[in-house]
Amino acid sequence: MQLLDETIAFTLQSGVGAPVWFGRAADGEELRRFAAAARRFDGRMAAIWGSDERQRDGGFRLHCVFGLNQGHAWVSLDLPVDAPAYPDLADIFPAANRMQRATRDMVGIATTGGDQRPWLRHGAWPADWYPLRHDAAQLASERGDFPNAPSDYDFVRVGGEGAHEIPVGPIHAGIIEPGHFRFSVIGEKVLRLEQRLGYQHKGVEKLFIGMDLAAGARLVGRISGDSTCAYAWAYASAVEAACGVAPSLRALMLRALMLERERVANHLGDLGALGNDAALAFGFTQFMHLKELWLRLNARLFGHRFMMDRIVPGGVALDLEAPALAAIIEQCDYIGREVATLRTIYDEHAGLQDRFLTTGAIDADLARELSLTGMGARATGIIFDGRAYRQGFTPPPPYRMLGVRPATDDRGDVAARVAVRFNEIFESLRLQREIVVSLPDDELRADLAPVAGGAGLGVIEGWRGEVLVGVALDAAGKLARVHPHDPSWQAWPALEHAVMQDIVPDFPLINKSFNLSYSGVDL
Repeated sequence: MQLLDETIAFTLQSGVGAPVWFGRAADGEELRRFAAAARRFDGRMAAIWGSDERQRDGGFRLHCVFGLNQGHAWVSLDLPVDAPAYPDLADIFPAANRMQRATRDMVGIATTGGDQRPWLRHGAWPADWYPLRHDAAQLASERGDFPNAPSDYDFVRVGGEGAHEIPVGPIHAGIIEPGHFRFSVIGEKVLRLEQRLGYQHKGVEKLFIGMDLAAGARLVGRISGDSTCAYAWAYASAVEAACGVAPSLRALMLRALMLERERVANHLGDLGALGNDAALAFGFTQFMHLKELWLRLNARLFGHRFMMDRIVPGGVALDLEAPALAAIIEQCDYIGREVATLRTIYDEHAGLQDRFLTTGAIDADLARELSLTGMGARATGIIFDGRAYRQGFTPPPPYRMLGVRPATDDRGDVAARVAVRFNEIFESLRLQREIVVSLPDDELRADLAPVAGGAGLGVIEGWRGEVLVGVALDAAGKLARVHPHDPSWQAWPALEHAVMQDIVPDFPLINKSFNLSYSGVDL
C-alpha cells in the first residue's frame, strides 16, 4: 500500500473487521503531509476527535481517521498540556471543519487557523471549560453554576439586491430533531444554506468514560436510534480488536442479518416519506404499512422493533431457530413483491418524477471533496460500499462470502437517491435470504476479557453510510475514551450544496432524500 509505506510507520490492527492501520505523527506538519497524501490518493476524512491523556502520559492527543481505498488509517498526534494546537486540515479535507470545531469545544484542542466558531457549545458552558477533560467536574465545582449565555452565531451573510434570509428552526413544526437552517434567497431560489447543529448535545462521549464494556454497548446503540445495529456492531468490532477476540461466523452472520433488516426498515420509511413530501400520500401509506410489518417481525423474532442490545462485544445476545428463519424468508419474498409494484408506480408517476428529477443534485467530484460515503455518494456514481469488494479491498466477514452488489446511480439528484434506495432494498432482501440458508452452527458469543490500555477501531457500512467507533481502554480495562462517528458529519454539508439553485419549497424533499441524523453529530 504505497501511501502507508512511504509515510508514517503504521501497524495493522488485529481482528476480523475492516483493515485499520495505526500510526503516530511526529508533529502537525507531518500530519498535514499525510492528510495531503491521502487526498491525492482519493482518500477521505473519516473522523477527528481528541482525548485528554494527562493522567497517563502528560498531554493531549488528537486522533484523525482517514478512509483509504484499502481500509482506514488512524493517525494520532501528541500535543502539549499548554495551548494544545495543530494545523488546520479543512483546506485539505473540508469535512474536517466541523469535527475540528467540535474537538475544540469538547477537549480544548484547537487549530492554529481556519474556522474558530463554536460548534457544539451553545453558551451552556464557558468557552474556556472543556467537558471531556478529566478535571472538568472539579473545575465546574470550583466555579459554581455556569450561566446560560447563548450568543449570536456568526452566519455567513449574502448581500445584493433582492437577497434576504429565511431562518428555519431550531424548533420545527413537527416531531423531529432540532437544527437551525439559515437560507439566503432571492425570491424562492436558494443562493446559500448554512446549518447550525448541536442543539441536541447530550454528553454521550462523557458518559462513556469509566463505563465497563457491557454498559458501553448499551449506550452506543442509542446514539442514533435508526442505526442502532450499525453502531452496536462498530463498537463491538472496536472492542474485539482492542481485546484480541474474534466472533464466530454464526455470530457475524446474525449481525449482518440484523444490519440488513435495519437497512430495509429505514429505506421503506424514507421512500414513503419522500412520496408524501411530493404529494403522493398513497406512497406514504403503502410504505409505512410495509415498514410496520417489518418492525413487528423484528419485535417477534429479536424481542425489540429496532433490535437494540442484540449485537454485543464478542458476538450476539440471541439466536434464531428454524421457524424464525423461515419467517424471515417468507417476509423477504412478500416485501420484495410489494416494493417492486410500488417502484413501478413511483417510476411511472409523472408528478412524482417531476419533483424528483434534477432536484437537489450533487456530483461525484463534490461527493469526493466532502468525503461523503454511503447512499449519498453512491447516488453520484461512486462505487463505494464497505460491504463489497473493490480494487485493493476485501470486505470483512461475513460480507466477503456474500458478494454484495453495490447500488449506484450517477445522476446525483433526489431521483438517484430514490433509485439507490430501491436497489438497496432488493439487494438487502437477497442478502438476508443468503444468510438464512447458509447460517453455520457455531457459538453465539466468545469470551471477552478487557485488555488494559487496549485500543481498536470499528467501521460498519450502515444504511446511511460509514459508521465508525474508536475505543480506548484504561489501565483497569474500562472505557477511557469512545468516539462514535455518524456519516451525517460528512453529509450535512453535502445537503447545503444540494439545495443551491433549487427553490425553498423543495428543501423538505431534498432533506428527506438524505435523511440525516442530528443525534449522531450532536454528541
